[in-house]
Amino acid sequence: MENHFDVIVIGAGPAGYVAAIRCAQLGMKTACIDNWIDDESRPVLGGTCLNAGCIPSKALLEISEYYAGLKDSSSHPGIIFKGLELDLQQIQDEKKRIVSELTGGIQILFRANGITSIAGQAQLHPDRHVVVTSVASNQKKEMTANNIIIATGSRPIDIEAVVMDHQHIVDSQGALQFKEVPEQLGIIGAGVIGLEMGSIWQRFGSEVTILEAQDRFLPAADRDIAALALAEYQRQGLDIHIDARVTKTRRHNNGVTVNYQESGHSKQLEVDKLIVAVGRRPNTEGLTPEEVGLQIDEGGYIHVNEHLMTNLPEVYAIGDVVPGPMLAHKGSAEGVAVAEHINGSPHQINYDTIPAIIYTEPEIAWTGQTEEKLKQAGIKYRAGSFPFSASGRARAMRKTSGMVKILAEEKTDEILGVHIIGTNASELIAEAVLAMEYHAAAEDLALTIHGHPTLSEALHEAALAVNGQAIHIVNKILKK
Repeated sequence: MENHFDVIVIGAGPAGYVAAIRCAQLGMKTACIDNWIDDESRPVLGGTCLNAGCIPSKALLEISEYYAGLKDSSSHPGIIFKGLELDLQQIQDEKKRIVSELTGGIQILFRANGITSIAGQAQLHPDRHVVVTSVASNQKKEMTANNIIIATGSRPIDIEAVVMDHQHIVDSQGALQFKEVPEQLGIIGAGVIGLEMGSIWQRFGSEVTILEAQDRFLPAADRDIAALALAEYQRQGLDIHIDARVTKTRRHNNGVTVNYQESGHSKQLEVDKLIVAVGRRPNTEGLTPEEVGLQIDEGGYIHVNEHLMTNLPEVYAIGDVVPGPMLAHKGSAEGVAVAEHINGSPHQINYDTIPAIIYTEPEIAWTGQTEEKLKQAGIKYRAGSFPFSASGRARAMRKTSGMVKILAEEKTDEILGVHIIGTNASELIAEAVLAMEYHAAAEDLALTIHGHPTLSEALHEAALAVNGQAIHIVNKILKK
């Protein structure tokens, strides 16, 4: 049957398109349905990550960091720039070029793997029937499959106190599309998105104020890392307020007035633009008629078992629509796992070693357990740390902020967590993830020869420090 497939994937973000490619590689007749439309009203693949999240934000972060470095003569002694100008339109055009190349690359991969790509809104009906409303014609057609993979991603969370106008008050997607650099920029939320957006526009020249409702900064991160990060962001000029809950916003001709409560005191902030970055929620509304019976909790998450199977036969869910961190690499791993489970060769994902990353400068990355969680669990451990200020490569790069911290079980020496704040932390964390996947001991990292001079030597020295053997710092063993 023309409209019957072995697998239909609903959603073409990092979870969905990876699942579709892997299914096709395994010999399954595969279709992938997605409803993303770009600024020129064209259907494109890649979902939020490639079109309005991971990729465009990293493009702007990279350009903004380069620009800030050129402005700061202390970061490159002996090199002086005169007449340096910012052309935001060219920067936005470059961002679009990068996005277009990557989304176009997915389309090429789909064709090469024989995947049927359909631009439309999909709704799941009983017995794995899918009704697709075409993006182009609004016409409906019905498809069926032996297996369904739901990968519809997530969307920004709205808050009652803020009415979005998508011009002066925007979400994370709108924050990537400013045509002018706002003089005064407010951001609600000091999580990953808020910090990255704040970093971009502060480097481009905005005065940035970030309001965070929680009473701790980066509560998911190691406390030592979070403290270093807060001090560094403040040194850079980000004005970060903790325990600051927005109560009301008012849009006016000159910008936005933000009323908030900070530690019990009423305060007011005037900004030209306001970004709402308080998190994301699963895209599951309207996914199925109620009679289908798909189990979805109050938060919008789809209930799945250890193999990412929903309560419906041969229907799977992956990525941001299931519980767990909303990370592109987590969704991609789940896409591969489901494809292989359908093919009869299941494997389990190790959720304990999925790295978390914040792409500011310095970058922050971690995997495994924090000291706080180990203490709560009553697990005895040793900690070793090494500052980038003692790294020859970091000094040569004039990027000495931050440290590497490794936590290892007291008796077995197995690595339980690795936490990094520093330049290129997003790349350095991969060694820690690999080590933990193999249940390596801190001694294993300590006995591994690292190139000199490199930033990776900081992991080597932190591993040595766990057992009091660091070479380039004074040793201190912490027993907990």
